[in-house]
Amino acid sequence: MKVSDVVTSKGSTEVFTIAPDAPVSALLDELDARNIGALVVSEDGTHVAGIVSERDIVRKLRSAGDPLAQPVSSIMTSEVHTCGPDDSIGALLEIMTNERIRHVPVVDEDEALVAILSIGDAVKFRMQQLQFERDQLNQYVASAR
Repeated sequence: MKVSDVVTSKGSTEVFTIAPDAPVSALLDELDARNIGALVVSEDGTHVAGIVSERDIVRKLRSAGDPLAQPVSSIMTSEVHTCGPDDSIGALLEIMTNERIRHVPVVDEDEALVAILSIGDAVKFRMQQLQFERDQLNQYVASAR
């Protein structure tokens, strides 16, 4: 199974982005309005400049003078771990586990955003896959009786 299978099962390739110079207050508004935990930081809405998550907000804004006026670039993670549509689900889960991250942008060969996957998307897909395999095994066992 590939990352593209998870993207397809998710049903949406829409990726919400925010400009690096946007104020943190706009970031908070977007996260709240869309009920999501991270936004990709991008100048053009296509290429990844960074990512900012709830963790970044909590960890990096504690010591900021006027946190809501800070630009998103001051709290974003600029070393973003990404994956490609043809990467395996195992590789995606390994990145998330080893790097302790919950969101991974999916980029194509030109480094353009294709989608973003959360740990929840990956786990949900894997659970559906295991359920399908169990159902297939149960059908096989039932037909063999």
